Amino acid sequence: MFPFTPALGRETLIYTRRVEPLRDSWGREIKSVRVSVTDKCNFRCTYCMPAEGLEWLRREQILTFEEITRLTAILAALGVNEVRLTGGEPLVRRGLPELVAMLAPIPGVDDLSLTTNGILLQRDARALVDAGLRRINVSLDSLDHVRFAEITRRDALDQVLAGLAEAERYPELRPIKINCVAIKGLTETEVPALAELARRKPYVVRFIEFMPLDADRAWTADQVLTGGEIRGLIEERYGALVELPAKASSTARRFRFADGQGELGFINPVSEPFCSSCDRIRVTADGQLRTCLFSRREWDVKTALRDGRSDAEVTAFLRFAVRHKELKHRVNEPGFVPASRSMSQIGG
Repeated sequence: MFPFTPALGRETLIYTRRVEPLRDSWGREIKSVRVSVTDKCNFRCTYCMPAEGLEWLRREQILTFEEITRLTAILAALGVNEVRLTGGEPLVRRGLPELVAMLAPIPGVDDLSLTTNGILLQRDARALVDAGLRRINVSLDSLDHVRFAEITRRDALDQVLAGLAEAERYPELRPIKINCVAIKGLTETEVPALAELARRKPYVVRFIEFMPLDADRAWTADQVLTGGEIRGLIEERYGALVELPAKASSTARRFRFADGQGELGFINPVSEPFCSSCDRIRVTADGQLRTCLFSRREWDVKTALRDGRSDAEVTAFLRFAVRHKELKHRVNEPGFVPASRSMSQIGG
């Protein structure tokens, strides 16, 4: 073994010998972690949180950059090679590029990415790229100024588009993915413009089925605009789409236009659940490990990091938690109970 200290005040050990991968009791190997760095957000999207916002976590409740880095290094030693930083809105966390610079050199972290609403991207894109960020997802539900303001409760579309334009300047940030939450009665009119965006820009536009993760607990199944329905709308306009290969654990079905220009993705957790190949875990901003987006149980990794446990002891804790990963989310089954937190509190 050798010590690896990415801007840490303590020693973190990375194993050079073969380590048993992190697997759940169903045999799925965990390769991806989504780490929320804050529960705060500067938008108030109608499908996510109330207009007045939520009660935010206090500073001392949130994992420090050093704690996130230590946890990431331990997970990377167990074979978790994809790390995505989320929120809330991660760019409202002060000094986020510093965290990216701490995570990027960790051995085993092959894919370091960020999900953002884009409003601060023009300010931070250069610093993020210089720190080592290589992929970015931007949430964008409409290209119409009025509709955008209705959804987000913020008149900020121009800032988001400026952020995307800034991201385009850096070839290191590829692909740039656009995420649109698909809601019946709302998204149908947005589909043509978003599909056209995929044709004329170096973006992958992805439509995500609306899930029961809203803070108001107002979700109903009849609000779900399925990926199949959206694909039909696009094919009416552009002809049959051509499906692209995707790895088994991919959340999205990938397609390109028949003429070869642009890429689209459909993330269908409600109509086409992909639980059987799920390789993801999540860590909330306040340091709770969630083995499924819809978990009712959380594992207190923050205490494990703060109470003096060694890396080996934290590793044992993570293995125990992951062995309890749920088989599936059960959204479509009778008696389904929504997740214990909303999406902004869990981390996207």
